[in-house]
Amino acid sequence: MLTELATARLDGRLRRLLAAWARIDVLVLDDFAMQPATDAQAADLLEVIEDRSDLRSTIVTSQLPVALWHEHLGEPTVADAILDRLLHGAHRLELHGESLRRSEPTAAAIVETPSDGR
Repeated sequence: MLTELATARLDGRLRRLLAAWARIDVLVLDDFAMQPATDAQAADLLEVIEDRSDLRSTIVTSQLPVALWHEHLGEPTVADAILDRLLHGAHRLELHGESLRRSEPTAAAIVETPSDGR
């Protein structure tokens, strides 16, 4: 996403791209903050998030705890703005435990819930 934004900025498509992404009902940002963002990337991300804030849904997945996102989002003021918009009114689900990604599922990795909800 960040590469596409940078390319669109260079070739003059940024406004159109941002407008198109603002109309997407649910935007999924997978593996968020896997590596630190540059100041330019953080500014582009802020534009995407700002255009969607309180209008459309954005789902963010990350292996990095939310408490560490700020330091990965570049300039502190921009990071504050991104997190304010992302976390305001957010529903947070934090998963704990061992990864279920294995080549072969083991009995310990399979968790079944009875149909009656107990």
